Parts: sequence; C-alpha cells; structure tokens
Amino acid sequence: MRTALAAWGLEDQIDDAMVIVTELVSNAVEHGRLASIRVIVSRPTEGWVRLGVVDRSKSIPMMRTDSNGDQVRGRGLVLVNALTERWGTDLYRWGKQVWGELKYEPVR
Repeated sequence: MRTALAAWGLEDQIDDAMVIVTELVSNAVEHGRLASIRVIVSRPTEGWVRLGVVDRSKSIPMMRTDSNGDQVRGRGLVLVNALTERWGTDLYRWGKQVWGELKYEPVR
C-alpha cells in the first residue's frame, strides 16, 4: 500500500491510509475469523483512493454509536469514518469488501 501511494505521488496520504487499513484488517480478522483476507488499494476515479479489505464473511460491519466506555477495542470503524471521506461495504455472494476512500487533489 505504501508503495502504491508513493508511486502515485500521494505520500501525504500514507499515515491515514495505514490507520484505515490496519483497522479494516483488524475487523476482518476479529469478526470474520477466516483463514484469509485480501487488501486492495485502487484509484477508482481521479481524485480518490480506495482502501479495501476483502474477506469471505457475509457479516456486515456496523459502526458503534455508543462511547464503549473505557474499552480500547471496538472503535475501528469510528476511526475509519473520521479519516475517510466515505466508507462502505460491498456484498458479494461469497463474502464482502469493506472500504474507505480518501480524496486528494490531482496534480495538473
């Protein structure tokens, strides 16, 4: 992911992207409990980077709306929501992709 962002000249997005992917991977590992996941980094349209995690679980992630007290866990999607312009879930017949998108200003 770092390499792709650097190759696209988006080094200033790397720190946020690392947090986003870390949270999405953590959620997939904890809640999917399956043997494999896939991380996807793409530019679906000019000015946008999509960071996605694909797993075979059909369980749709839900962002917590409670404060969760003093718990350290359970805030991943809150962080993803705060760091991305938009995020969501694409369902497939065999699993899902949870993604977040960062907006950037294309160089002209």
